[in-house]
Amino acid sequence: MQNDDRIHQAEPAPIRPLDSVRMDKTVFSVVSLFEADEADKAYWRTQSPQARLEALELMRQVAYGYDPATARLERVLEVVERPPC
Repeated sequence: MQNDDRIHQAEPAPIRPLDSVRMDKTVFSVVSLFEADEADKAYWRTQSPQARLEALELMRQVAYGYDPATARLERVLEVVERPPC
């Protein structure tokens, strides 16, 4: 009867980094490349080092298709024959 006291719940699906990021598609402006570059620099200067690193990690994951839920280290086995001592 001890099992009756437990509530069986399915584990939630893992949250992937890109699931939490959404683009606001309602904002649009036309500026020169120079103005855009200056605005980008000004924005990132206002961000904390932690926020900058989080953005960098997100861009790395987007560029290389990294998914921490499925990434595993490759296991390699190599047989080496040594001469007798």
